[in-house]
Amino acid sequence: MELEFFPIPGPILIRTRIFEDMRGGFTESFNLESFAKAQLPHAFVQDNQSISKKGVIRGLHYQKPPFAQGKLVRVVKGSALDVAVDIRTGSPTFGQHIRVLLSEHEPSQLWIPEGFAHGFSALEEGTCFLYKCTNYYSPQHETGICWNDPALGIDWGVENPIVSEKDMALPELKQSLNDFHYAQS
Repeated sequence: MELEFFPIPGPILIRTRIFEDMRGGFTESFNLESFAKAQLPHAFVQDNQSISKKGVIRGLHYQKPPFAQGKLVRVVKGSALDVAVDIRTGSPTFGQHIRVLLSEHEPSQLWIPEGFAHGFSALEEGTCFLYKCTNYYSPQHETGICWNDPALGIDWGVENPIVSEKDMALPELKQSLNDFHYAQS
């Protein structure tokens, strides 16, 4: 397991090895001891899966405290452009984002901590996206930021995106309210 850090503190790319032979491939996606040793979150309470058509954008989502969620995400079929936006008030990188290509051919995972809005675009038909969450889904605490907020300037890598009505109705970052605050370490 190799860890890759970003200029925006918080998200971490976790690169795992794939072992291939004449039968196919094998990778270890989670190991409690390894995650604890690397000081990565390892107390997950919910696993989710989505399957998306090519061109679908899901996001940018987050849950407000006390149901805020950290997410460990990966793609097991197809590929996706994963995006995390820093929404921590007082953060020197507030409103900035990272983009990471996740693919079935490279068994990487992305850790997205609380205080980040999250979304992805499906780059292939039938992209299967998995995510482990540190807190349960709570409809009353669910919210987000509009995927095409001009202040964010996110290039989703798709033309003519397919976006749900719910996601199209989300506010821009400057209009969103959240309780996340940047804490220097």
